[in-house]
Amino acid sequence: MYIYQQKDWPNFKFDTEKILSILSFVRNKQGKLIGKMSALGFSLRNEANLEILTLEILKSTEIEGEILDKNQVRSSIARRLGLDVAGLVYSERNVDGIVDLMLDATNNFNQELTKERLFSWHNSLFPTGQSGMYKIITGVWRDDSTGPMQVVSGALGREKIHFQAPNAKMIENEMRIFFDWFNYDQNIDLVIKSAIAHLWFVTLHPFEDGNGRISRALTDMLLARSDDQSFRFYSMSTQIRKERNSYYSILEKTQKGDLDITEWIIWFLECLLRSIENTDVLLEKIIYKHSFWLKFSNISFNDRQLKILTMLMDDFEGVLNTMKWAKIGKCSQDTALRDINDLIHKGVLCKSETSGRSTNYYLV
Repeated sequence: MYIYQQKDWPNFKFDTEKILSILSFVRNKQGKLIGKMSALGFSLRNEANLEILTLEILKSTEIEGEILDKNQVRSSIARRLGLDVAGLVYSERNVDGIVDLMLDATNNFNQELTKERLFSWHNSLFPTGQSGMYKIITGVWRDDSTGPMQVVSGALGREKIHFQAPNAKMIENEMRIFFDWFNYDQNIDLVIKSAIAHLWFVTLHPFEDGNGRISRALTDMLLARSDDQSFRFYSMSTQIRKERNSYYSILEKTQKGDLDITEWIIWFLECLLRSIENTDVLLEKIIYKHSFWLKFSNISFNDRQLKILTMLMDDFEGVLNTMKWAKIGKCSQDTALRDINDLIHKGVLCKSETSGRSTNYYLV
């Protein structure tokens, strides 16, 4: 028996005493983080918001096995927020679509959630009407024309069914109940509400595809309400991606359980807490990047130098040498060496003590 087949569905229950201490801790961390960000100034807040939204979108899609181009996501967000950011690139329709979805959820967090709004989000996720190689119906509830909606793993002939969603005929009425609760129930803490909304929506699985990404957008929407601001300074999807196995495990256990969802809420709150705590590391990186570009604001760089310096301040793999510079910059090793020596002369790069082929370079 799945949770939605319980007699009192969807009257969820949870042990308030068990979650109260961790909820208080989460709320305290939220307040401290918002206070810290407020002290940074407008420019740094914009950079942090851009970085977090980029991560949120990348990791939310990555959970579903789809890898987006980071530069495209970042560029699409920056253009829509009107941010003056260097090195913007062209972004594809599917990237713009999920960016539009996320920005609508977080920037317009106090607006009512409606069927039409969800349908527009779904259309944005699949602008070509394709999910990978498969054609899907967008902007409408699923119809189960190809069989029941199931979450399945394993090889063909040895499939394991983890979950089967409610019959499509139930969706219209079930979503009407969900909208009423989402929009009008004021008797619940918004962080707890975000945990319940995530579970409830992904359990109903109202669309043919994209349910996970939309459930995480709804989570961000309610967390923005709980923070009372559209700026995002922590990424729940990034943390869920790190803990993907335990996420699917607790989700399956809850969906096959009764209406007491205390364990799910505790897992959600602990995951959110780690997400907020990990923001400190990200903030250090953002402040470093901001200080770096400020320090060298009067120095000119060519396009290759800008590209590779930006990469060095993000998630550069391994060490930087002339061969890697030439490959990334699509130039000869002689040109790469001239670029590097120019940056050493300008006080931007340092040379390692090793010589020959082992010579590598790092930021000052």
